Amino acid sequence: METSRGDVGIAFRSALLEKGSKQRFSLFALVIVSLLLIFAETIDAKPLNFVRSFFKDTIYRGSLIVSMPGKSFSSFLYSIEKHFNLYKNYNEIKKENDELRNIISESDFLELQENQLEKLIQDQKDISANIVNARVLIDKQSPYLNSFVINIGANKNIKNGMAAISKNNFIGRIVDVNYFSSRVLLITDLNSKIPVILEPSGYHGILSGHGINKPTVDYLPATPSINDGDIIYTSGKEGIFSAGIPIAEVLVEGKVITGSPFVDLSQITFVSVVLENGKLNK
Repeated sequence: METSRGDVGIAFRSALLEKGSKQRFSLFALVIVSLLLIFAETIDAKPLNFVRSFFKDTIYRGSLIVSMPGKSFSSFLYSIEKHFNLYKNYNEIKKENDELRNIISESDFLELQENQLEKLIQDQKDISANIVNARVLIDKQSPYLNSFVINIGANKNIKNGMAAISKNNFIGRIVDVNYFSSRVLLITDLNSKIPVILEPSGYHGILSGHGINKPTVDYLPATPSINDGDIIYTSGKEGIFSAGIPIAEVLVEGKVITGSPFVDLSQITFVSVVLENGKLNK
């Protein structure tokens, strides 16, 4: 037997009516229960108080348990955010620290240069000479060749053969002149040969470089009377340099007479060049 469309419609309407009746009954039941609970709340009896207390504790505990995952997740998110903020603050503080350190380093470097220039100016005041000051640009060091380039040249009347001094001590001579730069051949260079005189003995000789920090004094008498601590000066022979510029202290090593320069040639930043006819009299 086939079911007609009318029967299906009737069945559907019946279901809706039945569902509506159930909903109305449920609503009515909830209203009744609410009224009973309100009425029960006004009754002061130990059994009811116990029941109320039990349900309230259950609800409170249940709410706490239910809220724990949300709180834990919020705390986890806060920890992550705090970690990233801490990392960001660390990077910012580190950057600021590096910047401050650079500023302090630059300040210390400028202070060091200022002190060196003050010493150079003071040395220049202590002597009466026609000299010009210069800064070391390039330091060329090798096992045998020792020289450096300074930042003045023909523009300051620099010429080949002029003496270069540091702290009033002879350190080398000009060997190559450009317009804005010059090269200084140091006394330790293999090609350096400087006429010198030793005091107090008065012996003349040639200070020869060997690429190390101990040049030797050659062409001395056969049995020279020389002791440690004697002073080596430029002799002024052949008119190459002014006489009496201190160079080094004598060190007697067997039969070899060496000189220990008064200036550490590897630590020079500023030098002075003695111009023509310049006298270095203290």
